[in-house]
Amino acid sequence: MTWYLAATKNEFKTDHFKTVFIDDIKILIIHLNGRFYAIQDLCTHDGGDLAGGEIEDDEIICPRHGARFCIMTGEVRTPPAYEDIETFPVKLDGDDIWLDV
Repeated sequence: MTWYLAATKNEFKTDHFKTVFIDDIKILIIHLNGRFYAIQDLCTHDGGDLAGGEIEDDEIICPRHGARFCIMTGEVRTPPAYEDIETFPVKLDGDDIWLDV
């Protein structure tokens, strides 16, 4: 495992996100219901960013065409996307948020 310091907790408010780049991978860190999740910031439908999409329950909605993905698992839930997105393990150490990429 290779852990990267990606952010700190004080950069987030509940149900907000931050985009980071690690090893040329664009990752969206999402603070949802007191927990942190990390998903690939890439809609599998057309390659657009998920950042800026609405968060509804445990899903992020692609701002371009409305595909929905589970924030916790990366599972695609509605078309026009049909492929899941990658998720990344998150580890907290004090206020630091670490990702395994």
